Amino acid sequence: MPRYTVHVRGEWLAVPCLSSTNTIQWLGKEAVRRYMKNKPDNGGFASVEEVKFYIRRCKGLGLLDLDDTVGDALEDNEFVEVVIEGDIMSPDFIPSQPEGVHLYSKYREPEQYISLDGNSLTTEDLVNLGKGLYKIKLTPEAEAKVKQSREVIERIVNEQTVVYGITTGFGKFARTVIPNSKLRELQVNLVRSHSAGVGKPLTPERSRMLLALRINVLAKGYSGISLETLEQVIEAFNASCLPYIPEKGTVGASGDLAPLSHLALGLIGEGKMWSPKSGWADAKYVLEAHGLKPITLKPKEGLALINGTQMITSLGCEAVERAAAIARQADIVAALTLEVLKGTTRAFDTDIHAVRPHRGQAEVAFRFRSLLDSDHHPSEIAESHRFCDRVQDAYTMRCCPQVHGVVNDTIAFVKDIMTTEINSATDNPMVFAERAETISGGNFHGEYPAKALDYLAIGVHELAAISERRIERLCNPSLSELPAFLVTEGGLNSGFMIAHCTAAALVSENKALCHPSSVDSLSTSAATEDHVSMGGWAARKALRVIEHVEQVLAIELLAACQGIEFLRPLRTTTPLEKVYDLVRSVVRPWMKDRFMAPDIEAAHRLLVEQKVWEVAKPYIEKYRREHIPESRPISPTAFSLGSLRMNADVSHDHEHQDELQEL
Repeated sequence: MPRYTVHVRGEWLAVPCLSSTNTIQWLGKEAVRRYMKNKPDNGGFASVEEVKFYIRRCKGLGLLDLDDTVGDALEDNEFVEVVIEGDIMSPDFIPSQPEGVHLYSKYREPEQYISLDGNSLTTEDLVNLGKGLYKIKLTPEAEAKVKQSREVIERIVNEQTVVYGITTGFGKFARTVIPNSKLRELQVNLVRSHSAGVGKPLTPERSRMLLALRINVLAKGYSGISLETLEQVIEAFNASCLPYIPEKGTVGASGDLAPLSHLALGLIGEGKMWSPKSGWADAKYVLEAHGLKPITLKPKEGLALINGTQMITSLGCEAVERAAAIARQADIVAALTLEVLKGTTRAFDTDIHAVRPHRGQAEVAFRFRSLLDSDHHPSEIAESHRFCDRVQDAYTMRCCPQVHGVVNDTIAFVKDIMTTEINSATDNPMVFAERAETISGGNFHGEYPAKALDYLAIGVHELAAISERRIERLCNPSLSELPAFLVTEGGLNSGFMIAHCTAAALVSENKALCHPSSVDSLSTSAATEDHVSMGGWAARKALRVIEHVEQVLAIELLAACQGIEFLRPLRTTTPLEKVYDLVRSVVRPWMKDRFMAPDIEAAHRLLVEQKVWEVAKPYIEKYRREHIPESRPISPTAFSLGSLRMNADVSHDHEHQDELQEL
């Protein structure tokens, strides 16, 4: 017998259908009848017949013809919504699709798996899991560790040993012993009471990341969860059944209790849940639609699901990957601006950076050389001012290796901390099967990722700060020798005038967002949790800072490409011409004023999808192969020194190559 899940005025109703020949109108009336039956005042209706409505799918919001049969129009257990005529939707109403869910309109269930063991997950893996590119399975070693850990918990329960969180209450109630008959109820109550978050729900991608990361931590075998329960969690992940997780409410110690509790709440069949198949619905219906059952928590399992830093760290992994992507592309955008402003490449000379050998600085200088080396990639623009009397450029161009470089080193530092954190056990108490005991500690404290993400925001912000100054130089005719605001018929047209204002506004906003959240702490839980990390806000604002950086650089990218128009027919280097062509494939030149926001968004999308890097990367790597000897292993020092010195005579090049060989 087919069954459908129908949404009526905030209520989810399961409606069985005896015959597939029943119409969509019948389904709507039956859902309204059941809705009225559950309301003391019949929902304000005298009878079902007086109710006028239309029906749409929850997925995609497509309207259904009331005369079609359910067998022809719907799949078994599909989710639909009855919209009653005259109803006004509350602005707080949870839509059938969350923000950004259009990205899932082409969702295809992945066929490939990532095997998790709790020790070898990478930040890239986690981001790809968030994108829905992989399913999850456990390694045999992880399964064995989980089983051994659970045996310790079972022994504690059977022997009625007093252990925090297993046979006692939580926080201030740690000294309250709970009888064995109520240990399961204890875990359910924990999840329900701690599901106290507020704010918008995490996007599907971020919910998947959070769920995947919690699975990885549980796979380490120090949490005491049963293998049966962990496998149910994995099944929910693989079906993309994602609980409603508000983004606000964690103080980052004892772990991310509120968001992880919302995660667990959906898994036990309570609260809201989303899947590509259902849209938003009651969790129990979403699980049932995928052939899954709600988890029945055993002793310690509620605590095992909610205690840890996975909210901070999963968002932090997205932040560090996006930061790395925009940092690489910032070098390309800045190089294009330098060409438009007719800057010199002398500041990127290898010898300058060899005597201050920070890895990030040397790598950025190398990228500039690989994109601007006129001997390797002839540039008509560079040739046009070869004999000008300019000695040196402004700091915003000359000091890119030093400024962009420390951003790269910051990202590397933060990524190292994130990689350690995503493969760490962060529960309390910890279950050590080899010692057959549990130990209470503080691995749930989020200070490590919180401090790292505050540092990341401060570091990456500088890419926007220096980019905004380059945008000013491009738009200011006294500094660029280009038309004011990069447009013809200035006055009639305003060109990039307000685009620069937008960049300035974003940079200013970032200055406030870069104030470290981890310097704050408020005592909670009746002073038992008397120092906290505030890492949840550190992670969320780091992502906001990075998005602003992407948007500022998108504006610079557009401005630099517009500047190229005023230098034609001269051409820049081959890799930068490829970048120009990429931008022009989505944004046409600015001949006169037009609606600019879509252009900024299009350029932003190129950066987010790393298209700019994809275009330039082959040229950068080819230059690297040709300028670093292949006859020896590349040490970190030699790698950071990069290519041969530019604009030097041949004899000096050979001499410097000999120096590189000696390292």
